[in-house]
Amino acid sequence: MIDYIFSHKIVRYGFIGGISTLIHISIASLFIYFISNSLFLSNITGFLVAYIFSYTIQSKFVFENKISLEKAIKYFLVQIGALIIAILLSDILNEFNSYIKSIIVAFLLPLVTFFIHKFWTFRVS
Repeated sequence: MIDYIFSHKIVRYGFIGGISTLIHISIASLFIYFISNSLFLSNITGFLVAYIFSYTIQSKFVFENKISLEKAIKYFLVQIGALIIAILLSDILNEFNSYIKSIIVAFLLPLVTFFIHKFWTFRVS
């Protein structure tokens, strides 16, 4: 049963995304605790570590592609674009409470980024 569920790329993508989020939170928290109380620096550090993990594992485990600078840049652009969309969506959905906005963004953006990565970032030419 588990093999069947993980045979779907979108499930693997979401699973790796969840792990990446935990890595980001963990690294940012450790940075704050051990190095500096700066939220900016801790989140940049957490993002970069999570990005490297996410790009590498998504490339190999989900999209079955070789690691390349071109794809890494595309992946980065999509992830930054998703962040901007999340911020804009939060503004647009101002009539909803913060929990509802978070749930909408948390479910919508991974679906959008999955398809952008599938058809642009990791497109096989």
